[in-house]
Order: sequence, then structure tokens, then C-alpha cells
Amino acid sequence: MKFARRMSEIGTETAFEVLAKARKLEAQGRDIVHLEIGEPDFPTPPNIVEAAERALRDGFTHYTPAGGLMPARQAVADWIRRTYEVEVKPEQVVMVPGSKNVLLFTMLALVDQGDEVIVPDPGYAIYASAATLAGGKPVGIPLRERNDFRLDIDELKSKITARTKLLVINSPQNPTGGVLSSRDLEQVSELAMRHDFSVLTDEVYGQITYDGHHASIMTVPGMLERTIYSDGLSKAYAMCGWRLGFAVAPLPLAQKMETLMINSSSCAAAFTQMAAIEALSPRSDASVQAMVAEFQRRRDIVVDRLNALPGVHCHKPMGAFYVFPNITETGQNERELADRMLVEGGVALLAGSTFGESGKGYLRLSYANSIDQIEEGVKRMKGVLEKTAARA
Repeated sequence: MKFARRMSEIGTETAFEVLAKARKLEAQGRDIVHLEIGEPDFPTPPNIVEAAERALRDGFTHYTPAGGLMPARQAVADWIRRTYEVEVKPEQVVMVPGSKNVLLFTMLALVDQGDEVIVPDPGYAIYASAATLAGGKPVGIPLRERNDFRLDIDELKSKITARTKLLVINSPQNPTGGVLSSRDLEQVSELAMRHDFSVLTDEVYGQITYDGHHASIMTVPGMLERTIYSDGLSKAYAMCGWRLGFAVAPLPLAQKMETLMINSSSCAAAFTQMAAIEALSPRSDASVQAMVAEFQRRRDIVVDRLNALPGVHCHKPMGAFYVFPNITETGQNERELADRMLVEGGVALLAGSTFGESGKGYLRLSYANSIDQIEEGVKRMKGVLEKTAARA
């Protein structure tokens, strides 16, 4: 079978590849500590589950309009207003079966052959992959530890050309946990308006922040007209398997996204949209806050433990549920070390370079696991590092 060239040009999501390898080892009787996958280990809050069950009983088992049920779209618009004090119309909201669709639909609707899309490096691999699939050219903007893994505005300026169509930002960020400040967003906005490009802001971790308030570029005057906001229920509400994301976009683009939904998934599941109304209501706020408090407790523990490992330095993240420890002083290649951690140590984690060139010399660990498992995982990492040093 001869495949289209695009299939050799797009990437994948390494976390799922490592998870599959880890599951294979478990099937052989190995005990594996899972620190690779970005999925909350909490159950979906009961009030959301009950809302879904009620929706199923009430017959929400049929097709919906491509953009979503209007009550669900209105619930997103209300949540945006309550959270960010920004007014959007429900017609600007598009409900999708997972927020990756927002990324892909944005690229397909805006990016022409040869257009440039600036993406964070290290960053979520699907940004560059979706840009490539749409015929665009991904251009990496390095996020460096010395700058708290935030954008360097001067460096961003140097990446902008006449072909720049779109900038992707992600705050809080996967894989580093970096968070953009309000001033960062204002400077990005100035560049977007001066050079006439759009901004795709991935804020799926927006409610998982520590030691400060999350800021959205949507709130910067003049940016609502050129911002595509991507979010979903997976992270803050522990609903990864429910597959529901949403976009908030300028109305003409939202309508194009509806067309792309018709040509792909038809619609998001009706009962999950009804559950989203409950999730985005104030009744769910306490569950989110409790989960974030536990993530912060885990963050503090994993950062302390990693910083005690030989040759490892770990920056404290400001959001999301990932740490991105620097392992350059170990003298080890991050991909080879990540593989040894799994095969020899029984701890699944990711090489930083799977998120881009600037991830060389780093590992990514998810602390969406219990403290006992985190402690055990870091203990196993220490054992692998000691054995590696002894062999050297």
C-alpha cells in the first residue's frame, strides 16, 4: 500500500507510545510506575457523572448541531464571562470531541501552503504536526529554563516574517509547567496586531495554576477578534475519556469549524455536552480547587525529590501537572536515559526532546499520580542514575 506523503511528515504523541511500551512490560509481569501520561488520576466529580446519567435517561443520545447544543455553547460563554470577564456569543463557541480538533481545525481553516506557524519549543507535538498536515511550516520559538520557560519577546520578534499566519501559545505549558505573565501577553498582542497574525491559545491547563492567577490573551483589548481559544474538560475536571473540548473563536472562523466538524466527526456526543453544562457551573468549582491543591502538594514533593538526585536540577513549575528536570549534568542522552528508566528501572517518563529541539537535556514527568507512586518512581530513577554512573 502506498501512503500519501503527508503521513511521513506528521508526528505523533510520544506519551501514548511510551504508555503502550509500559503496558507491554506489565503484561510480562513487570511493575511499572506511570509518570508518562498527562491524565489526572482523580475520578470525574460525582455531580458531572450524575448530569451525564440524567442526560442519557432524558434521551440525549442523538446527533446534535455540528457546533454543539446551544445550552452547552451558552454554558461555555457564561463560564468565559465569569472566569475572564470577556463577553462572547454562544455562536462563537464550537463543541468538539477533544480539543485536538480545535488545533487541527484552526490550522486547516487558516493556514495555506507555505504559511508559517510559530509553535513553542519544547511544546505539545501536535501543534507542529497539525501545522504540517495543513501544509504550513512550523517555526519553533525556544522556551528556556533561564526565562522560567516563558517566551522571550525579542526572540519571538526575530521569528516573525511576512509568511507568519499564526502563533501558538500554551499557558500553563506542557511539558514545562511555564506560565506566561500578563505583560508577556500584552507584548505578544502588540506583535500580533502590528504584523497581522492570529493567536491560537491553548489553555486546557488554565485552571491548574499555583501561586498566582492565570491570565488569558483574550482579555487584552483588541485581541478577541484575532484569538482562537482552545480548552476542554479533560484536565481540570478529570474527564480525559469523555472526549469533549471547545473552541471560542471569531464568528466567521467558528462557522468554518462547524463545516469541518460536519466533514469529520459530525458532532460531539450529546450527553457529554450536557455534562459540560454541569462541569462549567459554579457547583464544580470546589472539586477543581481540591484537585489543584493536591497537585500543588505533589509538585512540591516531586521537585524536592528530583533536586536531590545526582546531576539533576528541576525548575519549579507554575502550572499544569508536569515537571521538566534538567539532566545535562548527568552527561546522559535524554532519550537513552528515558528508555533505561523504563526498561531497567520500571518507571515510565518521557525524553524532553520528544517535545522539540529545545527539550534536549531534559525529561518530562507527570505528577498526576499518587505521592506514593511519585516517591517510588523517583527512587527508581535514583537507582538507574547510580548504576549508569557506576558503569561510566
